[in-house]
Amino acid sequence: MNNHDSLIANLSRNLAPVPPPPNINRLAMVWFCLSAFFVVVLIHLMGPVRPGAFLQLVEKPRFLLESLLGLAAILWVCQSAFRGAIPGALTSRFYAFGIMLMILWLAQYLTGLVSPALEPSMLGERDHCFLETLIYSLPLILSGLLLVRRLYPLRPIRTAMSLSLAAGMLPALYMQLACMYEPSHILTHHILPGLLMVPVGATIAMFWRPHRDMPNEH
Repeated sequence: MNNHDSLIANLSRNLAPVPPPPNINRLAMVWFCLSAFFVVVLIHLMGPVRPGAFLQLVEKPRFLLESLLGLAAILWVCQSAFRGAIPGALTSRFYAFGIMLMILWLAQYLTGLVSPALEPSMLGERDHCFLETLIYSLPLILSGLLLVRRLYPLRPIRTAMSLSLAAGMLPALYMQLACMYEPSHILTHHILPGLLMVPVGATIAMFWRPHRDMPNEH
């Protein structure tokens, strides 16, 4: 055996086999569905949804389209976050399309300041919708980061930001059914707290990075 072969043999002698990565799309869908269920249950436990909100989804096509666009945007960003935890699984085009969907959805509420999808009303107003959105998002962020941290995110901060955006927007979206519908209120009390969770998730990921990058002391 020459020196080259001997070196390779010595380096590989104690290497443990690396398990294959999980089905990342399935993992993202499981997290998304469980997170959505968690949010819906908590919101209903904390108070009733706006009277007639579900009927409005049937009777008001624009409100339905607005809600479906939000759902699609959140799901796409969720998929982007989990794909970002596997090297090579996330393309720049896939990531950019998710951000575009998110911007397009949020733009509906800016447009709604002039031409709302529903007649603005204080019916169904929740006293603590801002705080609820913040609180319900945090367990979703922590659970998602625990999952992606077990994988191999090459850009952990961006992955955490995408995951936190999806987590923050889930309760923000459902608040359009659970709370009053008024575009300025939606932007300041539902969307804003959801967006504030993005730097929260990024900060958590920054604290985790030294642990991941810590050299082996043995």
